[in-house]
Amino acid sequence: MAANLRNQNQLLSKMAIGDGHGENSSYFDGWKAYDKYPYHPEERPDGVIQMGLAENQLCFDLIQDWLMKNPEASICSPDGVLNFKDTAIFSDYHGLPEFREAIAKFMGKVRGDRVKFDPDRIVMSGGATGAQETIAFCLADPGDAFLVPTPYYPGFDRVLTWRTGVQLVPVFCASSNNFKITKSALEAAYGKAQELNIRVKGLLITNPSNPLGTILDRETLKEIVRFINEKNIHLVCDEIYAATVFTNQHNFVSVSEVIEEDTERNRDLIHIVYSLSKDMGLPGFRVGIVYSYNDAVVNCARKMSSFGLVSSQTQHLIAAMLSDDEFVDRFIAKSKELLDKRRKFFTEGLEQVKIDCLNGNASLFKRMDFRRLLKDQSFEAEMELLRVIINEIKLNVSPSSFFHCSEPGWFRVCIANMDDSTMEVDLLRITYFMLQNRYRNKVVKVPTKKQRQQSSLKRSLSRRKMEDFM
Repeated sequence: MAANLRNQNQLLSKMAIGDGHGENSSYFDGWKAYDKYPYHPEERPDGVIQMGLAENQLCFDLIQDWLMKNPEASICSPDGVLNFKDTAIFSDYHGLPEFREAIAKFMGKVRGDRVKFDPDRIVMSGGATGAQETIAFCLADPGDAFLVPTPYYPGFDRVLTWRTGVQLVPVFCASSNNFKITKSALEAAYGKAQELNIRVKGLLITNPSNPLGTILDRETLKEIVRFINEKNIHLVCDEIYAATVFTNQHNFVSVSEVIEEDTERNRDLIHIVYSLSKDMGLPGFRVGIVYSYNDAVVNCARKMSSFGLVSSQTQHLIAAMLSDDEFVDRFIAKSKELLDKRRKFFTEGLEQVKIDCLNGNASLFKRMDFRRLLKDQSFEAEMELLRVIINEIKLNVSPSSFFHCSEPGWFRVCIANMDDSTMEVDLLRITYFMLQNRYRNKVVKVPTKKQRQQSSLKRSLSRRKMEDFM
């Protein structure tokens, strides 16, 4: 058996036999538990509830209603079958003109129509995953690096590095200022990379943030744009949660607005990643977008998009849907309203058992502060608590360590991927757990900032010898 395995490994590439995807990491433990025994109100009332999937299922009734009223949008319906041939035949990697026009218009709408997007700069990709990797291929060579503020989406470790050979250098942010990105933190990360002879090609930010659920204010964005211009590196802005800002909260500010106001900055360094997975709740459609202000990047990304195109059938449907201004306006407004309602319901339920959440104003999730529930302020204690939450409370949640956060005890929970009754069950389980008082009275010693950063560096930069970073 062992000999056969060795022989098999010799026949395959390093990528094929390696674990660059991370499928065997603890990140997927909760997902595996959910897949094995998912919650169902009647068949499996003691099953695992999925709170690890950032998905917006709150407005499907609006989309279904639109589809019923516009059957011609689908080429698989009697009303739309006349468009079947034109949609089914070959379409080049530029994408349908009406699709790119509709996407550009929608991107403007979710940003309050304060900025316009050029359809000729719209490059399609197989979801935001494909868009992120495409950008990495366009901007960096193997061994180059992107700065990424912590905490950040754990998928970046796979998406941006696995096939590209690019490295991620963490920019440490702390809870003391709500994990705000500061100039000093950016300079420190850039300086550390230089000390280690790592060539930094860009800075990647998510706005609104995953996992924080916060939005960057205008001044912070201006500071970031100044920083990347000073260093002459690229800025990649992941804005896939742009339309998830809660009602009556601050407006989302896109980097596109900032560079429109500051014409002296080098626009060739600015790139946006977008998709319809979060704002429209359509991850299965795999609609990802690269929008770059750099002509060479647009040209290269468009050629590379042939490896992960959006199907013509999907383009046809999306073009029709997003061209309906009345529907789009109603959808955006209703989505904000329902997200805010769900946020209030969830956070008020947590407040009853004295659980705080990070003060966020956007996204499909909240970040619960479980630091006082840890036996000690370590990531080992956090993982112990996670196992209790998965195996006993039966919730799939995501702890700090998954997001390379320097502070253990913060747990991200997705609140828009379930119906109201399931959310009630979720809150009941959390309430019962808190009333058990299993961890509440433990006295812990909070680690120093340096200790937290060293621990996070070990997780974030496992591809290099950790002694080099200490």
